[in-house]
Amino acid sequence: MISTQRAQIMAMIRSGKMVNIGGRPVITTERMEATIHARSHAIKLALAFLTTYVVWGSTYLAIRYAVETIPPLVAVALRHTLAGGILVIWALAKGYRPKREHLAAGFAVGLLYFTLGHGLLHWAEKSITSGPAALLMATEPMFIMFVGWIVGQQRPHWLSGLGFVAGLLGVGILIGPDLSARGSSAIGLVAALVSSLAWSVGVVVSARVKLPHDAVARTAMPLLCGAAMLWVAAIVSGEWHGFHASDVSTRSWMGLAFLIVFGSVIAFTAYTWLLQQCSPALVATHTYANPVVAVLLGWLLAGEALSLRLVLASAVILGAIVLIRRGERAATRAAAGCVQPGLVLDGDAA
Repeated sequence: MISTQRAQIMAMIRSGKMVNIGGRPVITTERMEATIHARSHAIKLALAFLTTYVVWGSTYLAIRYAVETIPPLVAVALRHTLAGGILVIWALAKGYRPKREHLAAGFAVGLLYFTLGHGLLHWAEKSITSGPAALLMATEPMFIMFVGWIVGQQRPHWLSGLGFVAGLLGVGILIGPDLSARGSSAIGLVAALVSSLAWSVGVVVSARVKLPHDAVARTAMPLLCGAAMLWVAAIVSGEWHGFHASDVSTRSWMGLAFLIVFGSVIAFTAYTWLLQQCSPALVATHTYANPVVAVLLGWLLAGEALSLRLVLASAVILGAIVLIRRGERAATRAAAGCVQPGLVLDGDAA
């Protein structure tokens, strides 16, 4: 009798009509199920946002540690090969089957995100510290707005235009004195800025190509395709021929491991999932947090200078991002107010 009741309870738990709360089986109602689902979803959202805020902010210091004794192109190629391999195996196990169009899209996005975007960033951090690198990458919303305007995808609001000008001012404060010095740090700063531009173009392009719908595969394909091109760059540049594993320090290996597991596998998957759950503007709020986390970690853990110029540039660039975001929201509200019943805005699907 007892075994029969236990079997019935287990069957109800498996069917979702009963849940295990505090070690006790409780029969659920539709309202309770909706509440449990909402709480679970809210926790997932919070963890995903926390991951993109903190983990991506800490990757800049991890990159600096990794490229100390590993050639930058080799480091980023290893990072994305291993991360992409892990994710594609995961996607295949879930039933994903790659298509030719996914491969073409993967190479297009992988070139912009990882070969140029991350390749240049890793290379830049050979000569600049993690704080300025993170700040220059925070200019992404500026470039996205500019590229979107160039291709006719959006019409910037005056607030966004003001934010763009303020962002240029912040970049000038950050890199102006170093550019006049014409040293290796100046080249690194320019490389980081071009990295941000490449990533921003990738954001625009990724919305127009046929990447997989599956979140894991959507991350894996550009990672692997970008890694393939990074290996070519590492070989052509001679970095691979000069690389010897015995010369790599423990700190560099640990930095690379952090980038693979947390920076790529976990954070990129969380980011891709968030884009499917929330508006791009909300997901892009990581651009506020990442440079702050990077600057503070560089100061606390690596002894990077927290100069007045860096603090001022941080305030101006982050203020510019706020203006751009407000301009985007204002433009969206204005566009929605102009729509009449039965009409569709350009670029919108009915």
